[in-house]
Amino acid sequence: MKLLHTMIRVADLDKSLHFYCDLLGLEEVRRKEVPQGKFTLVFLSAQGCDYEIELTYNWGSTEEYTSGRNFGHLAFEVDNIYSLCEQLQSQGVIINRPPRCGHMAFIKSPDGVSIELLQKGEALAPQEPWLSMENTGTW
Repeated sequence: MKLLHTMIRVADLDKSLHFYCDLLGLEEVRRKEVPQGKFTLVFLSAQGCDYEIELTYNWGSTEEYTSGRNFGHLAFEVDNIYSLCEQLQSQGVIINRPPRCGHMAFIKSPDGVSIELLQKGEALAPQEPWLSMENTGTW
């Protein structure tokens, strides 16, 4: 058995692609437009990774997608959790659970999907402003 992908429904494809590709660094692997079903599938992956995230955009849908607590979150290993959190924050992304420990942080996608960021290798030494930053919202 091989794990292939996780599907996430998105309300605004451009906004989601900006978040996952421009801010998190994933790359679009392939795209499938399905006019008869009125939806678009966009598959994203990290460089050198076989696992994909499938963004499903239903054309013209006004449905508000909500995440169930049973879904949990996506997790990404990052080279430097502090610099990535700083970069994301400067682009308006809320750091819901700051990387106080130098190892883990949580953010949310434009559609409210929780995303865990994990420091590659050993945790970085705790540092400000993260060390004293409070949690915001849920993750």
